[in-house]
Amino acid sequence: MSIGIITIDGPAGAGKSTVARQLAVLLSREFNAAFEYVDTGSMYRAATLHAIRNNADWNNNEQITSLTNSAKIIIQNGETFLNEENVTNIVRSPEITQHTKFIADNINVRKIMVELQRTIAENLTRQNIGVVTEGRDQGTLVFPNANCKFFLTASPEERAKRRCSELRLRGITENNINFDKILNEINQRDNQDKKREFGSLKKADDAIEIITDNAEINDILELLKQLIITRLKG
Repeated sequence: MSIGIITIDGPAGAGKSTVARQLAVLLSREFNAAFEYVDTGSMYRAATLHAIRNNADWNNNEQITSLTNSAKIIIQNGETFLNEENVTNIVRSPEITQHTKFIADNINVRKIMVELQRTIAENLTRQNIGVVTEGRDQGTLVFPNANCKFFLTASPEERAKRRCSELRLRGITENNINFDKILNEINQRDNQDKKREFGSLKKADDAIEIITDNAEINDILELLKQLIITRLKG
């Protein structure tokens, strides 16, 4: 069996991160070989954190590009490190979410990230470690020749509900959670992601689409596992 790269793309809130993280563990057991989860979204968030810490001018694309180039971003064991600091949880803050668009919409930054993601995957596969990577453009732009490609999606309303649940789990009070506002933000983000000039959100022609509305995580994982087994062992 050839251990390779598995991509999971889709819009925000479709369950990509949860599925990808658990899928890497599941495949490691199934194939008795290491698979590592690469959260590309957290890489953009880490670059955003670096920019915030350096008082970035969000309207200065050259400065944003330069700051991204100066950041040392590493993905290791499913966690994200910025300049050797574990920022896995820090980059999920509302402030980072609010400003990530300035990083993600910068074409030069995206080119930097694409090369970094390819380098990470190359280093892992060279060690015979499989890669489960998720984002917006993994199967289309970053890894067009990936072994298996999936596109996870769900209705905007379902994704807004999940975001509200996530905020509750983080201790945000119910009075500070506005479903309509979150739904509107999700729709706006979808629109921005689809219109992005470089690395836009779209399903790869050879990706399998999985709709996650009303689906249990274990059922999704089992489906993906069986599809991957068929592809890799075949």
